[in-house]
Formats: sequence, structure tokens, C-alpha cells
Amino acid sequence: MTLMELPELLETILKGAKYLGTYSLADLLTFAASHHLNALAVAKEGKGSYYLAFHNGEPEGAICLDPEGALFGDKAVVQIRSGRNYVLCDVREDIIEALAMGCRIFEKSHIRKNITYAVPQIGRRSEGIGVVTLKIRREKQPVNGVRVSIRKDGKIVGSDITTGNGEASFRIMHGEYTCLVQDRTRQVTYFQILFDETAPTHVLDM
Repeated sequence: MTLMELPELLETILKGAKYLGTYSLADLLTFAASHHLNALAVAKEGKGSYYLAFHNGEPEGAICLDPEGALFGDKAVVQIRSGRNYVLCDVREDIIEALAMGCRIFEKSHIRKNITYAVPQIGRRSEGIGVVTLKIRREKQPVNGVRVSIRKDGKIVGSDITTGNGEASFRIMHGEYTCLVQDRTRQVTYFQILFDETAPTHVLDM
């Protein structure tokens, strides 16, 4: 198969598959994992097409196509990011296995690194300083012993390890921050938070 034939092959696979829905990247990963799917997802932006192949719910292959050429596997997965709508289709397991052989993802943490979870902004922003408490959860259970860092304008302004109840606290100025949560496998998940006196606590679901 030539590079020119690849887009046609991928579109043929999708046309013959069952449509499962359109998702953000975060929701796509959650849905595929919870249903142990064999599936192919695609997002299109400008002249680029971004494909993610799932085997038994895990992202196993990635392909990025644009007029300049193609990227596969780990080189492609760094281009799989939030901010796009991903169309998901159910695909036969043997097709997914064959497809993933040529575009295998080895560094799967890259996918999670490209996700920004938006935490609802509650209340009105105001000037001041205070203590923000972050409650880290996975499957609604508190997560103990993970590193939580707060970043502002590209600089880390605080870092802490969650307690037994999954909490980490920081004394910071009111404003918008990026929160980085690194679990014990060193996988990093990003969250956006808005901290002021009306929202001193945020629950972050990994």
C-alpha cells in the first residue's frame, strides 16, 4: 500500500463501520476504555486528518495526514490533542490489529499530556490571595500520593503530594492556573482552574 492509498483505505474502513458518536479527546478516551472498544476515531481540522485506533479500549495506533505527508505512531500521537471533535466508529478487531501494526503507539502518556480538562468557572474573579484546595479523584475515589503542581504563565508556583483523602492545598493569588497531576506511573493530566474567594475548592477527576 502506498501513502497515496492510505487516506482512501482509512475512509473505507470508517464508511463500513458503525458510528458510535462524536467526542472530545478526553471523553473519547474514557468512552473507549469503559467499553473495551475496538474502534477507529478521526478528527479533521483544516487540511489535516488525525486518526486514533483503539484495541480493547486502549489507544494502540495513531496516524496524522496532511498535504505535507504522514506521521505514524509516537510521532503522530503528539498531534492528537484536545480542541477537536473526534468521530468514533466500531471496527472489527482484526482490522484494528492490522492497522495498529503499522502505526503503533509506544509512549501512550503523550495522549494524556495533550488533554486539557476545563473545570467549570464558578463565581466572579476578584483580586486577592488565599488557599485553594484541590481534591484529586479517580472513579470518584480520592487518590493518595500523587504529585500536584500549580502553574501560572508557564512557571510552577507550587507543588504538593496528595494526602490520604486525595487533597493538596496551595496559598496563591486569585486567578487562572494550570494544574498538573502526575500519577505514580508518571502520567501527567492537565486541568484549568479559576481560583477566587467563591471557589476555594476544586474536584479534579482523573
